[in-house]
Amino acid sequence: MALRSETEKRKEDPVSISIDQMLTKLSSKSAKPCICRVPNYLRAVNEKAYEPQAISIGPYHRGKNHLEAMEELKVRLLQKLLEERKENDVDAYVMKIRELENEARKCYAEPVNDINSDDFVKVLLVDGVFIVQIIRRFLRKRPYYLINIVDKCSDCVFQYADADILLLENQLPFFVLWELFHMIENSADQDVFMGAVFGMLCNIIPGKVRPREDLKSLRLEEIKHLLDFTRHCCCHPSNSEVDSRTNQPGGCTFMLCATELKEAGIKFKLVQGNSMFDIRFENQTLYIPKINIEDHTERFLRNLIAFEQLFLADRDFMLTTDYTAVLDNLINSPKDVEILCQNKIIENYLGDDAAVATMINGLGVSIMNSQNFYYSEVCNQINKHCDRRCNRWMANLKHKYFNTPWALLSVLAAALLLLLTVLQTVFSILSYAK
Repeated sequence: MALRSETEKRKEDPVSISIDQMLTKLSSKSAKPCICRVPNYLRAVNEKAYEPQAISIGPYHRGKNHLEAMEELKVRLLQKLLEERKENDVDAYVMKIRELENEARKCYAEPVNDINSDDFVKVLLVDGVFIVQIIRRFLRKRPYYLINIVDKCSDCVFQYADADILLLENQLPFFVLWELFHMIENSADQDVFMGAVFGMLCNIIPGKVRPREDLKSLRLEEIKHLLDFTRHCCCHPSNSEVDSRTNQPGGCTFMLCATELKEAGIKFKLVQGNSMFDIRFENQTLYIPKINIEDHTERFLRNLIAFEQLFLADRDFMLTTDYTAVLDNLINSPKDVEILCQNKIIENYLGDDAAVATMINGLGVSIMNSQNFYYSEVCNQINKHCDRRCNRWMANLKHKYFNTPWALLSVLAAALLLLLTVLQTVFSILSYAK
C-alpha cells in the first residue's frame, strides 16, 4: 500500500509530468527531418535573408500579412488547373495529400502540432499545386495559361517569389511535389519531372549549374526538397571531382586576398567549369567560374549554407560553405572586388564594390567549415607559390616597372642610357691607357 502511494506521488510530481511531456514530444519528431527554422545564431547576422518577402510556402510563415497578396494567385492557379483537367472539385488531390500527411509532418524539425490535420493538408495542397504549376512552365508541352497568368503579374513580385521558394524555412517535402505532378501530368516519368525542376532552378541560381545529364544518376527519393535539389543537382560536384579533391592531403582553409595574390604574380581567369563551385589553380593562374551578385544572391547562399550547417555538418565537405570561405579569403576590400570584376569572375549588379565586399565578408560569420575543406589543395598550391621569394620579387618587378607600356619604355631608356654611359667610360679608359 505504501509502495503504491509512493508511485502515485511520483506520477503527480509536476517535474516528472513536464519531463514526460518533453520526452513524448521528442519521440514524435522525425529522426531525420530536413526542414527547420533557422536558429538565432545564424539569423541574427541577417534576418531578412531567411524570411520570405513575397510568398509563404509550407507551415512556418503562413498567415503573415505581407504575404497575403500571393495567396490569391495560388488559388487562381489551382482553379485554372481544375478547368484544364475538367474537374469539378479537389477531392482526389485532398485524398492523396491526406495519405502523405503523416510522412510530411516528420520532415519538419519543429513540431507542427499546432496546425490541425485539415489546415496542414490545405497548406500542402494549395502551396504544392502552386509550386508544381511553376515547374510545369518548364515542360516542353505546357499549358499556355501558365505563361499568360505569370506575365500578368509584376516581374518584381515573381523575382522575389523565385528567391522565396529556395528559403530553408519555405520548403515542402519533395515527394509531395512529385505526387502532385504525377497526378496532374498523368505521368510516372520521373526524368521529365526532374528535368522541369532543373530548368526552373537554372533561372534562379546565380552561376553555372551542372550538366543536365548528371541528373540521371540521382534518385528522386534522395532529394529532400527544392533547396536540397539545388545543392545536390545544381551545385554539387561530380563523384570523380569529389574523389580527387578529398584524397588530397592537408586541410588548409586560408589564402591571401586577390590584391596580394596579384602582387605575388597570380593571374585570375574566368572559366566555365563543371559548376559555379569548380575553382582550380594551375600554372600560376586561379580559374574561377562566374558568379552574378545581385539583390538575391546573399539570400541564396545563406540558405544553402544554413541547410549544410544544420543537416549536413557530419558530411566530409559542405560545398557552399567552403566556396564562400574561398570568396571571403579573396575579398577583403573593394579593390579585391574590382580585380575579380575586371576579370569577369564577378558580375556586379549591385553596382557598388564596397557593398559586394561587405556581403561576402558577412557570409562566414558563425559558420563552421567542413571537416575536409573542399578547396584545401587549391589553397595549399597558392600558398606554396606565394611562399617562394622569387615569385614575389618577379611580381614586384613587373608591378613596379612593367605594369604599363610607358613604364616599360622608361626602364628600357634608362637601361640604354646606363649602357651608353658604361661604354663611354670604357672607351675613355682605353684612350687614356694608350
